[in-house]
Order: sequence, then C-alpha cells, then structure tokens
Amino acid sequence: MVKEEVIVKILDRVMDELPNIPTDRLRSILDTVLYDYDIKPMEKALILRSNIRDMASLYLSTKKVEGLSPVTLKNYGYRLRRFMNFFGKNVEDINTMDIRMYLAAYQKHTGCANTTLESEVAGLKSFFGWLETEEHIIKSPMRKIKYPKAERRIRQALTPEELELMRDSCKTLRERALVEFFYTTGCRLDEAVNVNKSDINWQDLSLRVIGKGNKERVVYISEKAKVHIRKYLLSRLDNCESLFVTERRPYKRLGRRSIEREISALGKAAGIEKPVFPHIIRHTTATDMMRNGASLSEVQHYLGHDDPSTTQVYAKVSGEAIRMAHKKCIN
Repeated sequence: MVKEEVIVKILDRVMDELPNIPTDRLRSILDTVLYDYDIKPMEKALILRSNIRDMASLYLSTKKVEGLSPVTLKNYGYRLRRFMNFFGKNVEDINTMDIRMYLAAYQKHTGCANTTLESEVAGLKSFFGWLETEEHIIKSPMRKIKYPKAERRIRQALTPEELELMRDSCKTLRERALVEFFYTTGCRLDEAVNVNKSDINWQDLSLRVIGKGNKERVVYISEKAKVHIRKYLLSRLDNCESLFVTERRPYKRLGRRSIEREISALGKAAGIEKPVFPHIIRHTTATDMMRNGASLSEVQHYLGHDDPSTTQVYAKVSGEAIRMAHKKCIN
C-alpha cells in the first residue's frame, strides 16, 4: 500500500507541473521501475498525531488522478477540512457515533437544510468507502449512516417566454452565442468553459464534451444555434483555440465566473425575477426535451447523468403534460 501511495503522490505532483503528460503511461513506468523495491515510510520521532490529514490528502490526489474536475475536488477538500478540524483521531479509530456527532454539530452550527446535509453525507461516504477499498480501514463507519430525508423540489426552468426575453436582451454576438450554446447543448458550465472551436463537427452539428468523471458524451447544435455561434466566431480576430474568449487583449479562454456573470446579467436585463445562471438553462433544455417527447433515458444520456433519479426531476415539471397524457390515454 505504501508503494501505491508513493505512485499516486508522484503522479499528483507531475500532473501539476506537466499537465499534458499521459498519466497511464507514467503510472506504467513507475510500476515497472518500483516493482523490485520494498518501500517503507521513514520512521520519525515519537510525535503522536492524527493520520487523517495524510489520508485526506492521498484521497484527493487519487481522485485528481482519476479525472475529477477541479471544482469537484475543491468541494471535496472543503468538506474534508471541516471534518478534519472536528477530530483528532486516526481514521481507523473513527466510529459511526463519531460521524453522527459531527453531522449533528455541523447541522446545528450552520442551520443547513437536509439537502446540504445530504451532500455532506455523500462526501464522507465516498472518503470512507475509499479508505475501506484501499484497506486503510477494515470497515467504513459510514455504512450505518443513512442519507437524511431531503425535500425534492422541482427545478425551476425558464419558460419559453423567459428564454425569448433573454435572447432579446443580448447586445453582443458573444452573449447570444452563449445563450444558444447552453440551450442547444445542455452543457454544464465547466464543460462549456473547456470547449474549443475545433471540437465542433460542423458537418453533423455535433460536439464531444468531457463531463463529470472524465466521461465523454456527444451533444448537438441546432440550426438556430449554429447561425449565432458562427456569427460570433466570424467576428473574432484572435487565434485563441477556445470557443468563447475574453473581449479584450490578451484574448484568452472565457472563465466560469465571467460566464456566470454574463448569463446572470442577461437574466436581469430580461426582467426575469428568479436568479438566472448557466445551470438553469441546462434545466430548461432537459425540461423542453421531456415536454416535446424525449424519453427519460434519452434525456439522461444526453445530459450525462449517471443516476436516473437525477433526470427523474424533469419528468415532474409539467402538470400540463400530465393532464394531456391522461386525456390521451384514459377514455
């Protein structure tokens, strides 16, 4: 296990310095070179301290090598730091009661809803599940911890009128291209940030994106979106490979915060009362697909959802659709 820890730490450091190096090839080389060596941790002075920070660091390094997005890794890091600050124990000494005490204290201190607590439980299940799989602990104390009952609210998509108001509020070619891109592809924010011009297949209007867990899927561009995206691209004078770039020199890839601000500003300019952000346009894409006859599995595949229950939310959106289905099927 020590040898595997060393390999993961080396991979983590190398990827920071040389992000384009093929990790699979490097791992193979390290496995080969270290095969005949017995690696042991250095014995240090008798200073007793918890190993939880080392385990958390190794866990995050492993997840980074596995291809988790920087945003997901940052969220995992926040949760683990909160958890580490609560305990002074080694990971193998933390039991189920300790976890229950931590979750109760966290909810009391923050006043968070069960939906937030649910994410906290999910993060800890992932961490302790990994510790168990890697044989750092015998049995995960999270096995007996159940997810809190969280109220599942219907996600508020944009209405057709609101979407048109956003389109009318666009004053630049980039703004309109952004709105059309998010709506036609249903992409997550990080997926959109990483898209390059060369990624688009203009022949069949398809686009391959890398989603959560480093998984690739194909999304499509409508004829309307094609017109506005190409208008925007033809107006540019830069050589940046990114699909969306900053407006001023030096031109560079448009960041996630800039996109969020732009979409939010368009929502306010359109007079839309609810908060508008890139993910609400993704909700709108899913809702409109369901409303217009796409099956649950088709929408799940298109959005890149691993869990069908995530997509199931959109099946509950339209009461009118239920009324029409009943009218059609029940005589």
